[in-house]
Amino acid sequence: MIKKYPSKVSYGLLFIVFLVFFAPFIPNLIQDEVNKELAYVLGFQLIIFAFILHLFLKTVYTLDGDVLKIKCGVISYKPISVSEIKEISKTNSWNSSPAPSFDRIEIKYGRNQIIVLSPKNKVNFAKDLSAINDKIINNILPEE
Repeated sequence: MIKKYPSKVSYGLLFIVFLVFFAPFIPNLIQDEVNKELAYVLGFQLIIFAFILHLFLKTVYTLDGDVLKIKCGVISYKPISVSEIKEISKTNSWNSSPAPSFDRIEIKYGRNQIIVLSPKNKVNFAKDLSAINDKIINNILPEE
């Protein structure tokens, strides 16, 4: 059975990325100093920002049997066998990852490998992983 989990998106994080890309151009735009070269640079920046926006909005985590597939826009990550997952925890890590949100979880798997994700529904995601592999140390699920 295939289950898909869309990623949570922090629009504050997206706004920070927007500012990094376009804040340097604000003085030129205020002073009405837009020339041909600046227009080309702004156009190029818009294309890159559109790509980043696509990555943010099209990140999805898919459980396909015993395999966790991670797709971030057009980028696909190496599938992870759920049987290799050792632990799931909340994290505040800012590491580069397929997690377009500040609300993140960390998955430890394989031999000292870590990936950071941000599914919208962390609890259901963690429950479904634990249902496949009951040896996962699951620090997301509430105490019962």
